[in-house]
Amino acid sequence: MAITHVPVPGWSEPTAAQRLELLERTRSIAIVGVSTNPARPSNFVATYLMGSSADYEVFFVNPSLTEIFDQPCYPTLEALPKTPDMVDVFRKSKDLPIVANEAVAIGASSLWIQLGLWSVEAAQIALESGVEVVMDRCIKIEHARFHGGLHRAGFDTGVIDSRRKMNKR
Repeated sequence: MAITHVPVPGWSEPTAAQRLELLERTRSIAIVGVSTNPARPSNFVATYLMGSSADYEVFFVNPSLTEIFDQPCYPTLEALPKTPDMVDVFRKSKDLPIVANEAVAIGASSLWIQLGLWSVEAAQIALESGVEVVMDRCIKIEHARFHGGLHRAGFDTGVIDSRRKMNKR
């Protein structure tokens, strides 16, 4: 199901150059709605952002969890030990304005709303407080695109040939 991108008054979707610049100046990211289920996009993104491909301090927010990946998981953005530069959101569309208000309240400088999500209200809340907004984009895909991990054929796994190598005797 395609998302209808209802225009947000006073906002234009950031260009590729603007998204790259945002990712380069971001040092810390809070992932709201992270899941322990490895099949969930939030888990996949969290694993990527914590790995060697990205150089971010990552915080997790989910009121149902106390720990994930051997790191604490906080019930709210307000409970974080420090203010993250970016809040990356994996929540239902109806929850996005609530998260936007929380991101503004803690002083985050950007709100990244994940692929498949769009909220005019959340964007307006953030923009009115000077918080940058990216919507309907995956931070993992964008980071990989800008840092050599995404090519026409997909993610660069380092595998050149899918055929199993035969042992030579």
